[in-house]
Amino acid sequence: MVQKIQIHFQISKLSHFQINYLCTVYINKADLNELEFPALLSEIAPFAYSPKTREKILELRPMKIDEAELSLKKTSEYLSSFESSNAIPFDEYEDIESELKLMLIDNYRLENSAFIKIKTLTEQIGKLQKFFPTMPDTFPKLMQDASALEYKKEIIDKIDKVFNRFGEVKSEASPILKTLRAEIQVAKKAIQENFNRVLFNYSQSDFLDDIRESIIEDQRVLAVKSAYKKRVPGRVLGLSKTGSITFIQPDSVVKHYFKLREDQEEEKKEIDKILRQLTAELAVFQPQLWRYQVYIFDLDLTRAKAKFSELINGVLPKINRHKTLKLKDAFHPLLWLRNKAENKTIFPQTLSLTEHNRIICISGPNAGGKSITLKTVGLLQLMIQSGILVPVHPKSEMFFFEKIMTDIGDNQSIENHLSTYSSRLKKMGGIIRESNPDTLLLIDEFGTGSDPELGGALAESFLEFFYDKKSFAIITTHYTNIKIVIEELPNAQNAAMLFDEETLEPMYKLEVGQAGSSFTFEVAEKNKIPRFIIHSAKKKVEHDIVNLDKTIVKLQQEKFEVEKLKTDLAERKGSVEDKRDNLQKLNEQLQQKLFNFQKLYEDEHRKLQFGNKIESFIDSYIKGKSRKDVVKDFVKILEQEKFRKIGADKDETKRLQVVKRKITQQLKKEDIIEKISETNDKIEEKRKTDRAVWMKIGQRVRITGSTSVGTIETISKNKVTVNYGSFKTVISAEELERI
Repeated sequence: MVQKIQIHFQISKLSHFQINYLCTVYINKADLNELEFPALLSEIAPFAYSPKTREKILELRPMKIDEAELSLKKTSEYLSSFESSNAIPFDEYEDIESELKLMLIDNYRLENSAFIKIKTLTEQIGKLQKFFPTMPDTFPKLMQDASALEYKKEIIDKIDKVFNRFGEVKSEASPILKTLRAEIQVAKKAIQENFNRVLFNYSQSDFLDDIRESIIEDQRVLAVKSAYKKRVPGRVLGLSKTGSITFIQPDSVVKHYFKLREDQEEEKKEIDKILRQLTAELAVFQPQLWRYQVYIFDLDLTRAKAKFSELINGVLPKINRHKTLKLKDAFHPLLWLRNKAENKTIFPQTLSLTEHNRIICISGPNAGGKSITLKTVGLLQLMIQSGILVPVHPKSEMFFFEKIMTDIGDNQSIENHLSTYSSRLKKMGGIIRESNPDTLLLIDEFGTGSDPELGGALAESFLEFFYDKKSFAIITTHYTNIKIVIEELPNAQNAAMLFDEETLEPMYKLEVGQAGSSFTFEVAEKNKIPRFIIHSAKKKVEHDIVNLDKTIVKLQQEKFEVEKLKTDLAERKGSVEDKRDNLQKLNEQLQQKLFNFQKLYEDEHRKLQFGNKIESFIDSYIKGKSRKDVVKDFVKILEQEKFRKIGADKDETKRLQVVKRKITQQLKKEDIIEKISETNDKIEEKRKTDRAVWMKIGQRVRITGSTSVGTIETISKNKVTVNYGSFKTVISAEELERI
């Protein structure tokens, strides 16, 4: 009986990042091992900075879709930082879990290193909170997590007030400490000066040994010949091994030494007092520090998954809420890593599972890649449901299963004395009890292990049961009856691992829609089995089965040729379409250039004519024509230009009206036109109201878009006469703006 484990994560406060969720995925340990999920996690764990994060990674299991999707998005965002210059400022860190627990103990004192760790962690949070908002579109989920934290710079300030950059307590941490350290320096100086003086004096005598001095208990002492020890006043601290030398601390040094020891003891007490006080002050921020630690652990986990994704070319496919799985160019990540290390080729697989195509039955020769295909689908499903990016084409789609159940490989139990077939039947019994519409079944060598005819019949019944249960499944088989049943089921498909009949080599490519042959006799021939034995075997096999197998081989080969031809035609079609598109674009560009040149020519010709007219006005004025007549002729030209421009504007207006009608029709469908009309009416009403206020005789105005300023002379309904000094013009009030 297959043991059922309901994975239930009740996350502890810190070690599991303060997340409480119940994972509804059913999968037992044996199935995890069959799909190599623990091996995959062991590849991700080394990328984590913290040992605790590495432990967390090894404990990862499938989670609910919302939590998994959030984790996937954060990992995808972090991965994007590797692919650009936007490096996230996150470095190695030391966790402060034990410090967070101890700091709440009354009158407790943290060690110096603990304060530095707390400061470093807080600084890390500050850097991240400044970084993510600079690129909110690139890191929306990561920014959201960082922004939720309450950054407390006071933590850093308090630690900096006590510690220097080397992690040592500053003398300025308290007035008492500053005084004590000053006295310590005085005592050390006095010891040094007095010892040097005594040493110099005794160096003139025969009292000292050749070595003159030594160090005993971190103190400088005179190396006095034992015969003269009573003639050197001081404190005896020891003898040489032979007893010939007595080590003496001079009297003039002793009193300063005891003063130094006393001050050093007081210094230790003062430092202890300062650090206990600092611990108590930081304990107030314990909730914030706890959240910092939780956040950093989670970011460490996200980073580790992103680093692994970078290694395997992992991406975030589309996550469906409906039951549609479309894997395109899917790789088995562990096989990909192994083959890459050994410089071998790995072949991706492409397949789909939907409510209308729930079961895929893969057939084909042994060692052709059937089992790897099963493991690839299963492992990728576990990865995506555990918040790990998968090595597939970005246009792939996946959805979540409540149960993932497998039967891959030899499950013979030595301890229970069960045969392979018995153990597989026992496991199948558990699968039958648990299967439902939200289950993914991955079964290798479906129905094998017993009498082919009887085992095939039992396997056929299993298949019909899973089909009726509406479970999703990918199975592999060599049984012809299973392939036939699959063809008869509307929501199931045969698939084959392609095999080159000429070279008798597997192609490791999955072809959905056609059953495959096991190539039993062909593979036997390749492995140098004598032909007379193969012919004898063929005679012993039923004629219909051999013919069916031959038919399958022929169909598979023909399909391969058709697919190859189809691919060639598709490539040629794509090439032709690309060339056609390029020619069309080139033609459009040439037409546009021609239009631009023509427009430029017309504009330049018009400007030349206008210039010639101005030249004639100047000549007329020089020859004596009155200024009034010249201005009158000039105004006529202006009016002509105005009507020409109005005509051009009308043409453009007509074109815009056509566009407007199309947009209006679309807007009417969406019931928006009325709102826009109401808004336009309100805007126009406001403009009329404003004009009524300032539109008066004597008001300085100009035509909208013009720089010339005139004065309103008369107002008649909506027509306004504007005096420009040398000439007047009548214009609509709507075209004027006040100065």
